[in-house]
Amino acid sequence: MNDVDARMDRLRRAARYRYQQLVESEIERGSLDPDEVREERRLLKAADVAAHARAQIEEAERRGVFEGNPYHGKPLPGLDGQHDPDWWIKSKIEREDIRGIAPPALALRTEDAELDDHLDALSVESDVRDVLVDFNARVKEARRQLLGGPPVVTPMRDVDSEVRAWRERREVRMASAARAAEQALADARPRRWWRRRS
Repeated sequence: MNDVDARMDRLRRAARYRYQQLVESEIERGSLDPDEVREERRLLKAADVAAHARAQIEEAERRGVFEGNPYHGKPLPGLDGQHDPDWWIKSKIEREDIRGIAPPALALRTEDAELDDHLDALSVESDVRDVLVDFNARVKEARRQLLGGPPVVTPMRDVDSEVRAWRERREVRMASAARAAEQALADARPRRWWRRRS
């Protein structure tokens, strides 16, 4: 705080002190209503706090604290006018991709959306069946529980049809991999510049 700011701060405090003395003497004489004075003080304090906050923000802007801030001059995300007391934990879960703590209905929806990719990463049919049986058992258990929260709308998967679809996707991947390998082999062969006559 420089000398000018210190002087201004002292002047503000002195003015507040003098104002309080004048108000108290008027209350003692009976010319002012104490309830009105309390309300006026509350409003003055609120205005003083707002002015102080504006001054702090302006000082920080002069120092360059807000440079590089991606939200500078933009509305903050998630402020849609509705108060959500759990906004901070929801944003942390989303930001850090934390899994396993969501209600079963939400966790199963997420897992259902990613299940085909998970199955495609497996190479043995028995593993695919085990994953599908486990998924169906967890969906069934979540439907039975009456813990509250959102309803479980995730459908169970038909194991046989999912295994067939997995086989088809696997065959397509293997065929495209074989074509790519043949193409790479053909590109790697040296080309002959002469032709043999028969």
